[in-house]
Amino acid sequence: MKIGPPLLEETGLVGVVERHVGDVVRDAPDAKVYLIRDFLVSVADRSRLRSGDDATDARWFSSRELLGLDTSPGLVSALADWGFLSR
Repeated sequence: MKIGPPLLEETGLVGVVERHVGDVVRDAPDAKVYLIRDFLVSVADRSRLRSGDDATDARWFSSRELLGLDTSPGLVSALADWGFLSR
């Protein structure tokens, strides 16, 4: 499945969904719960990465660099559990 408008609008990238990798559950501000489904997406031209209108920056990071960043709660654990990062 090809991913277009949301990915393109937010990052300047066009991608293809390879497979579903996992789900996370996060608390929503209104005392509800979000179920977030995450997918592996391949991108043909990584040089097209840019930030969308609601972000100041967009960059690629190595696994080592990601481990040193202040990320969303549970992101690093989820990526490690799904086999995308070494802890």
